[in-house]
Amino acid sequence: MGGRGKLRPMSEVVHDALARPLRSLRLSVTDRCNLRCAYCMPEESYTWLPRTDLLDFDELTRIARVATDLGVTRLRLTGGEPLLRRELPALVARLVRLTGIKEAALTTNGILLPDLARDLASAGLARLTVSLDTLSPTRFHALTRVDEHARVLGGIEAAREVGLPLKLDTVVVRGVNDDELVPLLEFAATHGAELRFIEYMDVGGATRWSPERVVSRSEILARIGVGFGKIATVGGRGSAPAELFELPGGQRFGVIASVTAPFCATCDRGRLTADGQWLSCLYARRGLDLKAPLRSGASDEELRAILASAWRQRHDRGAEERQALPDREPLVPLTSLRRDPHLEMHTRGG
Repeated sequence: MGGRGKLRPMSEVVHDALARPLRSLRLSVTDRCNLRCAYCMPEESYTWLPRTDLLDFDELTRIARVATDLGVTRLRLTGGEPLLRRELPALVARLVRLTGIKEAALTTNGILLPDLARDLASAGLARLTVSLDTLSPTRFHALTRVDEHARVLGGIEAAREVGLPLKLDTVVVRGVNDDELVPLLEFAATHGAELRFIEYMDVGGATRWSPERVVSRSEILARIGVGFGKIATVGGRGSAPAELFELPGGQRFGVIASVTAPFCATCDRGRLTADGQWLSCLYARRGLDLKAPLRSGASDEELRAILASAWRQRHDRGAEERQALPDREPLVPLTSLRRDPHLEMHTRGG
């Protein structure tokens, strides 16, 4: 599967200005999405990247290959909704064969999974993460503005049937789905999935975010404790965004507390938008254009030098800086988002 290649020697791993290695690469393959989730895409209309600007599979694979020379061992395909990208299993098959890649994963809303789960597994995908914010079809429609809840559940079942290891992500928003923590954990247990609760983040696109709507890590744990009893902390988090916990019966779950307990100090992730903008932080206001050198004939050595230089200069601690603000509001106003779609969460891949 994703671990066929040899690992790079540690001496070749590039580190940033805060001594953080480049280990993980999130590749966005499209900025389009077939949902309009209230915490990510709440507006009525959006400015899309021109299709001619999107990197093709050769270009995406080339960037990933160059990144492995600098230490990347984990890839995650994102969007938008990545399964909207045609022939995506063919890209997966190419990426998992790259030397140095230990795992290639994918995050999806699950709607197209019933049709694609088997092909993704056959291509060598190591793991799937499916967004599941509610167990209620009515609430799902109110949250996403589409009536596809049954398809999402079908996608989860399809992933199980083909043996893909599965995680479920739930963005917890006060007054929207914060009363479903226990039922969602029970659902995850019966479907062999690890559930991760995510604090509602004030990233680009979250134009209706406010501190009052955030359900914090501590509150999430307190509510789950009421339902299940004493919760144990699981060690060995490393650079993973989720802090792991274990229920009395042995079920594990995670909490991604980017708002109240940021993990910037161990962040080892680079991000590439579907049109080739390299982002060193989810909160970054601008990226590094890799499409131009790609399409102007740059060699692998030149691309490697560009990426290495950018990473060595990286000092981002975006979530920590946001946490320190005395009066915290949404990251980017709507007018700025419409001028620059690269600021959107659905463009930079989460």
